[in-house]
Amino acid sequence: MSAYTRLTPTAQGIVLMIAAIFLFSTMDATAKMLMSRYAPMQVVWARYAGMMLVVGLVLAPRLGPILRTRRVGLQLLRSAFLFAATWSFFTAISRMDIAAATAVMQVHPVLLTLGAALLLREPLGPRRIFGIGAALAGALIVIRPGTEVFTLTALLPLLGGVFYASYALTTRFLGRDEPILTSFVYTAIIGTLVASLLTLPVWQWPTPADAAIFLALGATGALGQFLLIRSLTIAEAGAVAPFGYAGVVFATGWGLLAFGEVPDPWTLVGALVIIGAGVYVWHRETRARAAIAA
Repeated sequence: MSAYTRLTPTAQGIVLMIAAIFLFSTMDATAKMLMSRYAPMQVVWARYAGMMLVVGLVLAPRLGPILRTRRVGLQLLRSAFLFAATWSFFTAISRMDIAAATAVMQVHPVLLTLGAALLLREPLGPRRIFGIGAALAGALIVIRPGTEVFTLTALLPLLGGVFYASYALTTRFLGRDEPILTSFVYTAIIGTLVASLLTLPVWQWPTPADAAIFLALGATGALGQFLLIRSLTIAEAGAVAPFGYAGVVFATGWGLLAFGEVPDPWTLVGALVIIGAGVYVWHRETRARAAIAA
């Protein structure tokens, strides 16, 4: 019996979440490297093509039943949100430090809390409002509007966070009566089709070496997606969610190692504020659920 199998389901979920986030950060670093030579949309296409590869290899025998849905419109909307989030973030890291972009993108959990309150009628008390405000303040610390650091590009990861929160919100809504694999397959198919069409005007044939890197990027993202789904399947989301903030640490490491990017003190302060706000909101939601269950 391996050390992993001896862990509790919650501990296994945490390990898988950290592994998924590491793979996503590796994918982002690979994307940043490729976007020095290729258009961001072509790199977005590679990310979705990797998902389609997984669908074709793993789910093809069951594809018919999985594709049955009563929420075609919401599946399309959900996929559009994730596509927009991916494009926004990839474009951002092609033009700014990967650690700063990742930190700002991490506002999405608290924006999800706000969206759930407005659209799903979930409770929103003063403490959660404080957490949301703190996260947005942290994002402003990183992008610093009104200074020479600020550019319109700096708004892209914030926009990506809004789109990703919208994607998570529609995922939560669809999860009430749609299997998670159905949503995964629709995301892969729709994203690949749209990316393929938008990539045609900017397509550049990669060199053999770059073609291998494109393939590795797609496979890394697909494996990360699989581990993330598996993590949320075997453990409660509330237990594993805070470990998603490890992405900021991994992104900082990749920025230093691969691109020589050293975060300035304000970026680090803003990142800590965003992470602290997210953990605080998660803590409040966990306590609220525990009180309801009691």
